[in-house]
Amino acid sequence: MTGKKSTKKDSGEKINNRPDWDTYFLDIVEVVSRRSTCRRRSVGAGLVRDRRILATGYNGAPSKLKHCLEIGCLREQLKVPSGERHELCRGLHAEQNVIIQAALHGVITKGSTLYCTNQPCVICAKMIINAGIVRIVIRDGYSDKLATDMLKEAGIIVVQL
Repeated sequence: MTGKKSTKKDSGEKINNRPDWDTYFLDIVEVVSRRSTCRRRSVGAGLVRDRRILATGYNGAPSKLKHCLEIGCLREQLKVPSGERHELCRGLHAEQNVIIQAALHGVITKGSTLYCTNQPCVICAKMIINAGIVRIVIRDGYSDKLATDMLKEAGIIVVQL
């Protein structure tokens, strides 16, 4: 685990190894990412408001469709670089899936924080902006300047731990 932890030990006090809230939720989406069915990258995402998990999502094929782990990856076969030709991918991104899961179950995303193992791409950034998400906490970066610029223009705070 990464992030800030309190390790006070004064006059017999118990050591506190509790993670801060951002680290806690990032660790949870790291576990969510293990459900990914993408052959290239495992990504997990979670929406949180008032320290409560609203929905989670990971990257993979839509429900009821065969997964890339079963049938292979067209983008991999065509040697398409990461971040290009998204239309050739049968999978959804974790950020897309978490927003869809919230909508499917009638959960309001407005005012929430998105926790994600990776920085969102430009396609996901546009969805995040329109979903009313106000803050994003990521563990790993992703080279997408347009996504970064759009999130900044929309006033969405992005924090990398």
